[in-house]
Amino acid sequence: MDLLNKKSLTVTIAEKHNLTKKESAEIVDLVFDEIAETLKNDGKVEITGFGKFEVRTRASRTGVNPQTKEPIEIACSRVPSFKASKSLKDLVK
Repeated sequence: MDLLNKKSLTVTIAEKHNLTKKESAEIVDLVFDEIAETLKNDGKVEITGFGKFEVRTRASRTGVNPQTKEPIEIACSRVPSFKASKSLKDLVK
């Protein structure tokens, strides 16, 4: 099983586009920073053929403290979510 992480993505882009690793790392950082900043500002990110990123609000709920078994209230929170596009789902099948 292959693992694609930020470093391997940077190396792949550098090799395929004849860039230095530093230049490639700057591009990768820029893309991730733009996605994060858009989500931070309640925006949505749509990458055609790949999927959509958006921020969802998780409602408050009652949980259980595993050490004391006491019920605890878990506050509502905002979480990033990703929905794969149909073409990505079909590719993975």
